[in-house]
Amino acid sequence: MVTISDFQKVGIGLVGFGVFFLLFGMLLYFDSVLLAFGNILFLTGLMFITGMQRTASFFFQRHKFRGSFFFLGGVFLVLCRWPIIGMLVESYGFVLLFR
Repeated sequence: MVTISDFQKVGIGLVGFGVFFLLFGMLLYFDSVLLAFGNILFLTGLMFITGMQRTASFFFQRHKFRGSFFFLGGVFLVLCRWPIIGMLVESYGFVLLFR
């Protein structure tokens, strides 16, 4: 049986709430506050689940640099209240990261 630490349990909750806020923000015509909150919760939860070092090594690998740049750039655009463009850039970065 796989043991899950308390930090990982918190991370799973944060990722769940992040996905909920992202979907709810898209449902409400790309509400920038909900999308920004969802992005922050999702990335924080990812760091809690995998750890800070593994998350940083995933995003900053040499062959995944372009995908990371677009994904984190999209998060930045959403935080700057450009939700539609930010989500498009973020989605493109997500595809580049996991292809």
